[in-house]
Amino acid sequence: MPAVRLRVLHLEDNEEDHALVSIHLLRGGIDADIYRIDTDEALIEALDQEWDLILSDYNIPGYSGLAALDRVRASGKLVPFILVSGEIGEDIAVQAMRNGANDYLLKSNLARLAPAALLAIEANRTRIAKRRADLALSQSRQQLRELAQHLQASIEKERAAIAREVHDDVGGSLTALKLDLAWISRHAHNPQIVERVQQALETVNHAHEASQRIMHNLRPAILEQGLVPALQWMADRFAKRTGLETVFRTSHESFDLPAGVPLVAYRFAQETLTNVSKHAQASKVSVDIAQAGGVLSIEVTDNGKGLSPEDLAKARSFGIRGLHERAETAGGWVDISSNPDGTTLILSVPLSGPENGFIDPLMPEMSVPMAETDPDDPTRWGTL
Repeated sequence: MPAVRLRVLHLEDNEEDHALVSIHLLRGGIDADIYRIDTDEALIEALDQEWDLILSDYNIPGYSGLAALDRVRASGKLVPFILVSGEIGEDIAVQAMRNGANDYLLKSNLARLAPAALLAIEANRTRIAKRRADLALSQSRQQLRELAQHLQASIEKERAAIAREVHDDVGGSLTALKLDLAWISRHAHNPQIVERVQQALETVNHAHEASQRIMHNLRPAILEQGLVPALQWMADRFAKRTGLETVFRTSHESFDLPAGVPLVAYRFAQETLTNVSKHAQASKVSVDIAQAGGVLSIEVTDNGKGLSPEDLAKARSFGIRGLHERAETAGGWVDISSNPDGTTLILSVPLSGPENGFIDPLMPEMSVPMAETDPDDPTRWGTL
């Protein structure tokens, strides 16, 4: 078997011990290009190069193997490090392993040096591969978060565009139709025609209300009044629509929130209440909003049948996943607690710091007052 070629850095003040280490490495099948140093300054300079293995005596005049180990680990280099000493206590050996040493050997047992070196190098390669895999996974997760944020922003922009078309085209046409029908009603003399016109006006009014509801669902203009009034309105509307007892509580009359956070919070409550009405089989639900410790939290609790682990693990169960992804766009997270007596979902969003990275696609300037925002922003539109 051909010898393994390695670049070895050896911290050793004794030339004879250095030569002995070289011999034992060669006997163990390692053709070492070995370089000896004995000072911290030399170690600092040597760490600019690449090494396959670092061996260090424990007792070096004016220096120590533990100090050398700390220097190597502080450099960030993943290089196998083995202590080789004439004598070393158990406490020192344990401390060295805790500090990141791969192994420790006595100079009286150098026959184990080559196998220990090869084992340390293999373990180090595994560690490097794991670090690279972890880094790749972290980068992939970051890309997925950025993609989710981009998709959420794109969805909101598309919703706003559709809402604008509903307002301008559908709303305008319905208003014109109402005026024409009203004119016909005033000038018609046939009672049957007047009755049909009134029926047509009722139909147009229903379509008018539907267009307003669609616009609100696409881009809730009520958020202009603030998150608290918007959630209060949502809870009241939910109670009227479903017949469920709905309680709304807030710790503050208003919240000073970064741009984008109110929309994320509103959508979270909207989607959670929708899930309650569809799946929970509840008779009571509560919506609580609070701010403490620089974190905004919205808690939605119902007394329904709860969520089973199987429900959360369904391959095509995107409701809860969507809540998590929406929370992440604002640097937040969602906690779920569920049992047969009900379910609680909590959205938590930090209100300061770089993690609060979501920007409302239609309100990009966080410092711009509401009155100075884009006049085409559908949150500014009045009723049709």
